[in-house]
Amino acid sequence: MIDPISWSYSWPYIAVALACGYLLGSVPFGLLLTRFAGLGDIRGIGSGNIGATNVLRTGRKSLAAATLLLDAGKGALTVMLGDLYGPDIAIVAGLGAMLGHLFPVWLRFHGGRGVATALGVILALSWQAGLAALMVWIAVAALFRYSSLAALVAAAAAPVIAWFIATQQLAEFFALIAVLVWMRHAGNIRRLIRGEESRIGAK
Repeated sequence: MIDPISWSYSWPYIAVALACGYLLGSVPFGLLLTRFAGLGDIRGIGSGNIGATNVLRTGRKSLAAATLLLDAGKGALTVMLGDLYGPDIAIVAGLGAMLGHLFPVWLRFHGGRGVATALGVILALSWQAGLAALMVWIAVAALFRYSSLAALVAAAAAPVIAWFIATQQLAEFFALIAVLVWMRHAGNIRRLIRGEESRIGAK
């Protein structure tokens, strides 16, 4: 690893890490894959989201799986590249990836919900916390059949898990990720409260 960069004198590195993370995170894989597959604009069906859950509504499970892996992968990749310059820069790069996915300039700042990208970021920073959060998602999704509810609970659980098995710094960063995920799920939360949210597997 290159000599670690500390917060005290690394503002140029922080700016570069944030910008590079944003650019990589802003690649809309769900939109690109569905267009290449001849399915048109994914934003015109279902929830209008560009993530794996909405891609699944096309009936193409392989495309949904690829979207999930690529969205998670771009989050993990930004963290791993940032980690070459130290753990602080890795966190900044991960934040950039999240912001890029949620607010991509190419799509007029209207991106995905950030769940898969958040998972990739968390796994790359602490695989134990990431794996535990993934288990929470699977349990809630299997029990209630709501992808959005599973994402909300898993996002909220991640900082709590990190507090006990990782570091305070990561717990605080995961709490910020949870806030971003919850903000982008505002519409889903309203539909859950009204009982109108689509269940996993619904067309």
